[in-house]
Amino acid sequence: MHPLARSQPHGRIPLDNPRRLEQLHAGQHDGIARFHQGHRKHMKFVFQIFHFLILGFVLSLAGCDKGNPPKAGDANPSNAPVVQAQPEPSVSSNGTNAAADTFPIYTYDVVKVRPHDRGAFTQGLVYLDGTLLESTGLNGQSSLRKVDLETGSVLKRVDVPAEYFAEGLAVLNGRLFQLTWRNETGFVYDLESFQKEKEFTYPGQGWGLTTDGQWLIMSDGTEQIRFLDPATFEEKRRITVLAHGAPVNRLNELEYIKGEIFANVWGTDYVVRIDPASGRVVGVVDFTGLLPQEDRDDNTDVLNGIAYDANGDRLFVTGKRWPRLFEVRLKEKR
Repeated sequence: MHPLARSQPHGRIPLDNPRRLEQLHAGQHDGIARFHQGHRKHMKFVFQIFHFLILGFVLSLAGCDKGNPPKAGDANPSNAPVVQAQPEPSVSSNGTNAAADTFPIYTYDVVKVRPHDRGAFTQGLVYLDGTLLESTGLNGQSSLRKVDLETGSVLKRVDVPAEYFAEGLAVLNGRLFQLTWRNETGFVYDLESFQKEKEFTYPGQGWGLTTDGQWLIMSDGTEQIRFLDPATFEEKRRITVLAHGAPVNRLNELEYIKGEIFANVWGTDYVVRIDPASGRVVGVVDFTGLLPQEDRDDNTDVLNGIAYDANGDRLFVTGKRWPRLFEVRLKEKR
């Protein structure tokens, strides 16, 4: 009931009683003040609920089989960076993850839309010198590709043997490093020729791969991220990814951007931004609605594929069997 209605007993205003009318008006104003105060508290509560719904959705994720994942124009560019840097995270003195403060939620503006091979089950994506390098998955369909950025045409391709389900991809020191899902095997290729030079092994599953210029950074579908020596493939360290003290798993495709690890959360429209020193989540990007419904068909799969052009400050995002590659600019959700 509105406060004005509560101040009028039986719906009648006693115009014949000036004192009662004065009291009534005072009660009305008091009621209105209480109403607006409550409304402001309500809206603040609604915003907090919205933030924690997104956080709760990310935190509730549990690992499951990747074989059949759930189905899931130019904008006004500005001079702002496409990815805004986060403040330095706080890490406890014993080197473990500190309790996380509330982190920002980001959304996006689409800067430009480019074609992408609808048949590509994108597992890894890297921008390099005006082209894209892409790892595609599925047994019998996995490949390593060099792709024209503007047209989406495949310029070079090497097929991966059918027993392997290819996964994440990284470029370091003139070589391409490609993971596989369940075979505990990775491949090293010459960057120019795509000639396979050797194989390497790792325990567990392979999901996403990126590099900070020194280490290979690898996800395995859990909340763990490993840092590997690119020469020996020895694990040097690992971090546990936490948001508000809770683990965030299903970490998939990775990209190292401005000192942060961007990780696609498999099966969702979310990308988490991770501090590589502590594992703390410092932001969440919500890509809901990025691929329009009219561009989807029965084979369209989930968001997966992040690439960054450091020199041009451009961020590219796509998905598995998506017909579009999106150049986006991030902005904090208000």
